[in-house]
Amino acid sequence: MSDHPSRFTGSDLPGHVRALIESAIPGSKAEVAGGGGHYTIAVTAAAFKGKSMLEQQRMVYSVITDLMKGADAPIHAVDKMVTKVG
Repeated sequence: MSDHPSRFTGSDLPGHVRALIESAIPGSKAEVAGGGGHYTIAVTAAAFKGKSMLEQQRMVYSVITDLMKGADAPIHAVDKMVTKVG
């Protein structure tokens, strides 16, 4: 198992992911749902203004990438991601 500080070891992964996103993207509001390694994520942020949808999604993925690495990754897939300027 990785010793990266973002590696999750608790019982509320959706809450952890939400907190990571909201702390990394200023002024953002995130909703995270799912389980079993598959999640849906919706993020609204003023920081998305002027960015393409791809750039917005890259911002979100950059926050959770460490939770998606390796065979023991707690997130196997983001089944749906919605980003909006807020």
